[in-house]
Amino acid sequence: MLSSCLVAKLAGLQENIPLAPLTTLKIGGPARYFLEAKTEKEVLEAVSFAEDKNIPLFILGGGSNLLIADEGFNGLVLRVAITGVKSSRDGNNVILNVGAGEDWDNFVNQCVEQDLAGIECLSGIPGLVGGTPIQNVGAYGQEVERVIVSVRAYSRAEHKVVELSRDDCGFAYRTSIFNTTARDRYIVLSVCYRLRVGGEPTIQYADLQRYFAGQTDRVTLKAVREAVRRIRLSKAMLLVPGDVDCQSAGSFFKNPIVSPETFARIESIAGQAPPRYPAPNGRIKTSAAWLIEQSGFVKGAHRGRVGISSKHTLAIINRGGATAKDVIAFMREIQTGVQQRFGIELIPEPVFVGFDR
Repeated sequence: MLSSCLVAKLAGLQENIPLAPLTTLKIGGPARYFLEAKTEKEVLEAVSFAEDKNIPLFILGGGSNLLIADEGFNGLVLRVAITGVKSSRDGNNVILNVGAGEDWDNFVNQCVEQDLAGIECLSGIPGLVGGTPIQNVGAYGQEVERVIVSVRAYSRAEHKVVELSRDDCGFAYRTSIFNTTARDRYIVLSVCYRLRVGGEPTIQYADLQRYFAGQTDRVTLKAVREAVRRIRLSKAMLLVPGDVDCQSAGSFFKNPIVSPETFARIESIAGQAPPRYPAPNGRIKTSAAWLIEQSGFVKGAHRGRVGISSKHTLAIINRGGATAKDVIAFMREIQTGVQQRFGIELIPEPVFVGFDR
């Protein structure tokens, strides 16, 4: 049991809290300790508590890109719930400092309503603002690295709050220092974005171009947001209560980035041209969903309590009562199938918590 002084210091601290309801997969055991921190001071107190108790600390966001072990997490799960949006004008841009606990899609909607361009294609993505720089969230032709100015974070190594510039964050495809070289070092407190006032929407992605094909009127930010949400809904990538296809961690695998030679080999094996998108340094990004389907894993396929969404091949879903072990087994089956057919290793996208893979 906790001592009375520790309980007093950490108001709101709870024990043995089920984590499955806090994730979109609805899978996972309990947290030994759980705390929702609404201020920077509470975040620092939570870190001190974990250090004093010599227990691991995990930062929980919206629970949408996450698989928690069946045994749960034997440490402190901290949800950063710092909210608030502060804005200032910078020429044709607006600078927005946003608390890490703000709901991401609500923030995107507010920006679109204010005619601020730069994140309209990131509509419908579940989670909190604090998670966007960690994974360099991106979709439909936009990534947050293009609009992030800086990240305010607590450095567990330096025991102080720091400001990290965009360059400091080391952004790449679905990665940053926060989930690679400096994993577990920083706790994101707020994010600063620069958006364009009255800017043109981004409609470079094929799905959006098809959606607006033939339209003669000017495409607005609101129209793009609505289009993205409709497209995501059709792929079960928009959270809808009661829809089992939405009981997932989102896209479970990253789209591989390969050399032109490897891409040509994939095309030769399949006997048809795979989807291709430009990537840095002359490389090519191809579709993980296409590779999975070409390896025999179709939409709606299942293994007991787990399966693939009937709407989107990249989503592994909890069909009801699935365990983390069920998901891991199915994940490995898919990885093995793609590896054997194409020689491509699919990299999982979710964060795995509470067990070694």
